[in-house]
Amino acid sequence: MRRVMALWLSVALATLVGGLAVAQETAPADTPATTAPSDSAAPAESPAPAGGEEVITSSTSAAVAQADQEMDAGTYATRLRDLEQRIDALKEQIFRSKARLSLLAETVLQGVVAGAQAVIIHENRMSSSYRLVKVQYALDGARIFNKADEEGPLGDQTEFEVYNGSIVPGDHNITVNLEYRGNGYGIFSYLKGYRFRVRSSYTFNAPEGKGVTIRVVAYEKGGPTAPLEERPAVRYTERTEGRAARSDGSGEEAAAGGESGE
Repeated sequence: MRRVMALWLSVALATLVGGLAVAQETAPADTPATTAPSDSAAPAESPAPAGGEEVITSSTSAAVAQADQEMDAGTYATRLRDLEQRIDALKEQIFRSKARLSLLAETVLQGVVAGAQAVIIHENRMSSSYRLVKVQYALDGARIFNKADEEGPLGDQTEFEVYNGSIVPGDHNITVNLEYRGNGYGIFSYLKGYRFRVRSSYTFNAPEGKGVTIRVVAYEKGGPTAPLEERPAVRYTERTEGRAARSDGSGEEAAAGGESGE
């Protein structure tokens, strides 16, 4: 029995020693290769935004805000007013051009040769207390006469021709705008500080193949006892070739208003 145990122990020791030897021979081949240092120590880069979107930093936002503040409210309001004035001027020019084109188109389409002739004359019957300084006439919305003269001969003329030309037969409208400056000397010199404006309109008919003459008469109504601002008025006389003239009362009288100057 002892021999069997000794034999078994010898076999176990031999097996153990053989296993250790084999392990020592195979260890260098199984040793894992040395790896490079890990990249985890490197600083992590921020991921690029998806879709190629630009990232706006706080510094960029501050720069944009500062640029917006450079245009203050006063500058913006001034530019806005200037733009509105330019737009109003363009609108007025367009309106006048359309009126002229409309009148020209009617004249061309309906024929000037077989049309009518019109003459418009301004007559000044105002006293020396009123000096004419501005005159504006429009025919069917198109301006045909515009003159302003503070000290020139405009206020000295008793009458002058406003329009003389061909028009389309039919109804037409005249619009008159007059401006007077008070005229006085000595104790009446205060009149120079006053302005008087008159606006009036009149409709007439131009018969085909005939001529019509319209006289626009500026006069003082109400007599010497009427207030100065209520005196300026306008009346019309119309004469058609081969017909009797219409009475002075056929026209529309203008309502005049006086304004004190500076």
